[in-house]
Amino acid sequence: MEIMLLDNGEPSNYEEAMAGPDSNEWLEAMKSEIGSMYENKVWTLVDLLDDRRAIENKWIFKKKTDANDNVTVYKARLVAKGFRQIQGVDYEETFSPVVKLKSVRIMLAIATFYDYEIWQMDVKTAFLNGNLKEELYMMQPEGFVDPKGANKV
Repeated sequence: MEIMLLDNGEPSNYEEAMAGPDSNEWLEAMKSEIGSMYENKVWTLVDLLDDRRAIENKWIFKKKTDANDNVTVYKARLVAKGFRQIQGVDYEETFSPVVKLKSVRIMLAIATFYDYEIWQMDVKTAFLNGNLKEELYMMQPEGFVDPKGANKV
C-alpha cells in the first residue's frame, strides 16, 4: 500500500492516517472527536428508512505546530459530505455562523478602552444549540462503526 502524505505530513484520508508513522496519534485524535460527539449526544443509531439516504462523511486531519514547527496537537474532525445532498430532498436552507470583522474590531476597541484583558481560546469542539426540523441520516464514521449496529446509520 502506497501512502501519499500532504506537504505538511497530514494524511488525506482514514487509510493513510492508520498506515502512516503517526497512526497512534491520529487514532487518539479521532477517539477524542468521537468521544465529544457521544458526550454531546450528536446522534442516535437507527435503521435507515427505505425512502431516505444517508450522507457520507470523511475524516479531516490537521497538525497544529508551535513556532519551531514542532507538532503540538493532532486534530481529527469528522465532516459530512454535504455537497451530495439535494435541496428540497435533504435540506431546505443552509447557513453558516460567521463573525463579521467589524464586530471583532468593535469588541477589541471596547476591550482597549476599558483596559480589559483579551484571551485567545482554542475550542476543541463547538456545537450549536439548534433544533433541526429535518431528519438527517449519516453513515457511521470509518474506523468507528458500532459492531452491534453495523447496518445502522
